[in-house]
Amino acid sequence: MARATRTGRRATRGTALLAGLAAVGLQPGAAGAQGARQDAQEAVVLDQLSVEGAGAAAAPRNGVVGPPPPAYPGGVVGSGSRLGLLGNRNLFDQPFSATSYTETLIRNQQARNVQDVVNNDPSVRTNVPAFSGILGFFVRGFPVFAQDMAFNGLFGVADNFNPAIEPIERVEVLRGPSTLLSGVPPFGNIGGLINLIPKRALDEPLTRVTLGYGSDAQVYKAIDVSRRFGEAKEWGIRFNGAFNNGRTPIDNQSVHFGVAALALDYRGERFRASLDLGHQELDFTSPLRNRSVAAGVRIPRAPDLTLNQHQPWEYRDSASQQLATRVEYDLTPDLTVYGAYGRSNFRQEYFGGVLTIFNARGDYRDPISYLPFHIVNDTAEAGLRGTLQTGPVKHSFGLAAVGFWQNLAQPPAQTVGATIVSNLYDPATVAPRSTIGLSNATPRTSSRINRSIAIADTLSILDDRVLLTLGGRWQGLDVNAYNPVTGFRTGTSESGAFSPGLGLVVKPVERLSLYANYIEGLTSPAPPVNAVNATAAFPAAVSRQTEVGAKYDFGTVGVGFAAFEIEQPFGFLNAANVFSVDGRQRNSGVELTVFGEPVPGIRLLGGVSLLDGVQVRAQDPRNLGRTAVGVPDAQVNLYAEYDLPPWLAPGLSLTGRVIYTAAQYYDLANAQKIPDWATLDLGLRYATTVHDRPLTLRANVLNVTGNNYWASTGRGVLSQGAPRTVLLSASVDF
Repeated sequence: MARATRTGRRATRGTALLAGLAAVGLQPGAAGAQGARQDAQEAVVLDQLSVEGAGAAAAPRNGVVGPPPPAYPGGVVGSGSRLGLLGNRNLFDQPFSATSYTETLIRNQQARNVQDVVNNDPSVRTNVPAFSGILGFFVRGFPVFAQDMAFNGLFGVADNFNPAIEPIERVEVLRGPSTLLSGVPPFGNIGGLINLIPKRALDEPLTRVTLGYGSDAQVYKAIDVSRRFGEAKEWGIRFNGAFNNGRTPIDNQSVHFGVAALALDYRGERFRASLDLGHQELDFTSPLRNRSVAAGVRIPRAPDLTLNQHQPWEYRDSASQQLATRVEYDLTPDLTVYGAYGRSNFRQEYFGGVLTIFNARGDYRDPISYLPFHIVNDTAEAGLRGTLQTGPVKHSFGLAAVGFWQNLAQPPAQTVGATIVSNLYDPATVAPRSTIGLSNATPRTSSRINRSIAIADTLSILDDRVLLTLGGRWQGLDVNAYNPVTGFRTGTSESGAFSPGLGLVVKPVERLSLYANYIEGLTSPAPPVNAVNATAAFPAAVSRQTEVGAKYDFGTVGVGFAAFEIEQPFGFLNAANVFSVDGRQRNSGVELTVFGEPVPGIRLLGGVSLLDGVQVRAQDPRNLGRTAVGVPDAQVNLYAEYDLPPWLAPGLSLTGRVIYTAAQYYDLANAQKIPDWATLDLGLRYATTVHDRPLTLRANVLNVTGNNYWASTGRGVLSQGAPRTVLLSASVDF
């Protein structure tokens, strides 16, 4: 019955979305008359500045409604990022390790989702396969789920599994716990925070149309329209829409994706406001899922990544609606009061199986189930941000109260037919199965309330050469579990804690920042759906991070070094499939990052992360001191762009990226392991003008060598890598 509506929704999506694009598109020719380019090279420069400038007006001193911090030289990362209740801060004044990836980088790499963007980060890896319709990450070796991502500082607003990248201006990655700054995310994971900053209307009109192609037969269409109105251009409107459909590089797999996002903002003399509305749908036919491996079985080599072990009739269909609004008012030039509210409504139907590999030959079992899913989130924040002077000490402070309310419906899976038995290297296709007659009801199975009050102050002296950040957040977490049949509450947990945090930045010489931080967080464990006690509620547990580091600003190149140690509780399933939180994991590591434009026309981004993940508490004492699951010893990322000299090929740029990940253990006993892997990406970009309109052609090939590899093993699941993928696009500005 759920499936019966699927075809009709697909058939109407493209028409409805394109109608919306046309309705908001305005006159294509009107935007370009003011910006006639003199030549192709000038077009390249203006094209980069038009987006990254995000409006000529400077951002308010204590506000965040407005343009983000300007791009660092080279344009691929921002010069600053959001630090929660403290607002936007310069990168070299932060006592934390963070990177803000820009919309310029997103476009030039033809990123199709957030995972494609954070693939540039040496501290981040995926924990779900590409072409699954779900995003998941490891940051500093700890899991961070898609539901833990923030949208403009608010948790629970973005699409729960795969938020669209088209409406996003910046993807900010803060490495390590963020509890003091932003509160507890829905799952409470502390490896890091990914915050999505939405696009805002630019000072200069923009109408950008993009047409693209992705292997094997995906057609991509997108439009980006920006206008400002009013005597001082105080009113802004920006619309982003995209539609992508067709076959992927994976056998028997196709994707249908559509997004429409409207961003409105007002920038007055003392009052500022923004409103973001979004709707997206993502349907996968025969989507990939993580694999599991039976205990004691040697993990077989990775299969050809274009092979699809899932059945052609399996599917994952999802739809979500989002709303986020934020207002700010300057009580004085040095004191701003603000408030924000967000809401999301997400539904999904999954019909398929989770493969379990049961021998070294690659044979697997695939039980087919139907799983409807529904989640509604509400979130709100209110606070003050300000600056003041007390003698020689300058204060930049923030006070915030945050609430998050979630109702989740994830009923037990409904099994359909017998378990399929097949092989990774020669998958079998069986007769189609149907969901007709199955219930798509989604009764509530859990609820959550996160609430917190936080205060923090950055004290600076000696012309900002010494900056000390002190603060703390009191938080309460209420979690309830419900029987999906009776609706009765089956478990409850109420936790509260005060999480302190402090950070210090010292600049002994110009351009050099030495920093240290200590920060705590709360982790709220949740059992997997296949656990015997899946409806149980578990109390939150405290996690801690200590970090020291250095940053140096060469003017056109920035480098960073960090050494850290994080301890976090972790849960696992025992032999009886009962989930418990009896373990504790310590990840220690060092990171080296680099970004910028060392010489004109050459841009660099990437770094190295060395990790040592250890089980410091375990249910089985034999596992004490063993390597933590899914934590590689080393991760390396290096992305580079090279603009060919104008006398050789004006407007032509070459791009390349190398990603390397060391071997990882799959099990707590360190008996099952995957080898290290590396991929190479290459690309070309050509910028020119056609009839005075900027035109950019892009071609990217991911995993050029076609390497077949297992990507990660964290959380006790096996995730495969991404096959060779070709992306082509043409963008024109009107």
